[in-house]
Amino acid sequence: MAANLLIAFYSHSGNTRQIANLIHNEIGGTLYEIKPKDPYPSGYNAVLDRAKGEIDRGYNPPLLSTPDSIEKYDTIFVGTPNWYSTIAPPVATFLSAHDFSGNAILPFCTHGGGERGHIPEDIAKLCPRASILSCLCLYGSGGRKAQAEISAWLDGLRLTH
Repeated sequence: MAANLLIAFYSHSGNTRQIANLIHNEIGGTLYEIKPKDPYPSGYNAVLDRAKGEIDRGYNPPLLSTPDSIEKYDTIFVGTPNWYSTIAPPVATFLSAHDFSGNAILPFCTHGGGERGHIPEDIAKLCPRASILSCLCLYGSGGRKAQAEISAWLDGLRLTH
């Protein structure tokens, strides 16, 4: 199964990257970090201001790179921080740049109290011909229970791992 899995994620603080790595360690596949050409500032308020403006305008920031080929993947994990109850703008850029028709998309998000917001619904709007499966949602980096929650989520999805 690992040959046709893509784990694409954007991480600002490192929490979403940590979850992506835990998923990868458990099921394999290809890791792809979504990186904007213009990195977000490190200051908390500055990043929130920029993200809010981009989300409000529906702006999709340019990315440093994109995967060579999406067509070879049928199962795509998409990781994002919850920013203002939705996906981070670089994730919107990534999703908008590809045709995910017939793919299974498995969203996962990290948050600071906003849970999943409307992340799965927003991914479905950007990928209307994909199957959006259950969203894993973890507070911060997930803490000591992260791996157990990831394993339970994957088991519930009935993925071979």
